[in-house]
Amino acid sequence: MRKRATVDNMICLGIESTAHTFGVGICDEKSRKKILSNVKAVYKPPLGFGIHPKEAAEHHKKNAVDVIKQSLSAAGLEMKDIDIIAVSQGPGLPPCLNVGMTVAKTLSMKYKKPLYGVNHCIAHIEIGRMTTGTRDPIFVYVSGGNTQIIGYAARRYRVFGETEDIAIGNARDLLARRLGLGNPGGPIIDEIAKKGKKYIELPYTVKGMDLSFTGIVTATLKKYNSGVRLEDLLYSFQETTFAMLVEVTERALAHTGKNELLLAGGVAASPRLQDMMKIMCKERGAKFKCVKKEYAGDCGANIAWTGILARKNKIKPLKMNEKIKQNWRTDEVRWTLKL
Repeated sequence: MRKRATVDNMICLGIESTAHTFGVGICDEKSRKKILSNVKAVYKPPLGFGIHPKEAAEHHKKNAVDVIKQSLSAAGLEMKDIDIIAVSQGPGLPPCLNVGMTVAKTLSMKYKKPLYGVNHCIAHIEIGRMTTGTRDPIFVYVSGGNTQIIGYAARRYRVFGETEDIAIGNARDLLARRLGLGNPGGPIIDEIAKKGKKYIELPYTVKGMDLSFTGIVTATLKKYNSGVRLEDLLYSFQETTFAMLVEVTERALAHTGKNELLLAGGVAASPRLQDMMKIMCKERGAKFKCVKKEYAGDCGANIAWTGILARKNKIKPLKMNEKIKQNWRTDEVRWTLKL
């Protein structure tokens, strides 16, 4: 039988449901492994289409019970062994977020476990810090729904730069869909871009520390329709968008004086983006780390680990009448960094 939990020894079950993934992870702070399980079910839209929020939410409803059972089984635990529950409260797609919140509240009430609302973006940062051993990095969060350059300062994670329109992952997926290449578009673009030989000039849009990706998607499609070779276009699209990210990231490192860079989010899996960030870090004398693919994308382990930290940060458990936060920004959360 487990000893009574203390604030320094918690097992947390985390629920992720911000977009296409319904994930359940279990973390134990005192375990050598930390992450005991990480199970997910991913909604896949029809070929040529993006995420339909209501359809994704229905997918989550159908899979929620099985994913919870599988995660508990993989961890070798039962609900009575869980000390606290955490849920991705935002940002994200409201229909999807509401499914996770409803499931989390149901478990919290049924098993009388405290429930913590977790900021999805901070969860990506904290799982990255824990799994890579970074302490106080500039964090490059690049995914389908988010593109942010983040650093910790004055008891908050501050956003030093971000997209002004769509995220880099969304831009890659949108371009691939419009070209009839399939979904998700990122891995497809990575492969085709390797065959590119000629750089085609495309819009490079950096505004101070912020970026814009809609213009380059439109320009790439126009050039393709005019007969420009696909491989060269995707090579150029990738080189240009990733160079934009590297520029603002390097500027954030210079401004803050930090000497670590942590890359995470679904787009972090791109080998070319990793290579470009590594080169920049080497030139600056900074350490480069990238979150493992298993935790780079949306998953329950991210939420579970951050739930433990939320408790340590003395954040109050959610009340049953509290709701999702669709546009909950990273820099709105007061957070003490645990070094």
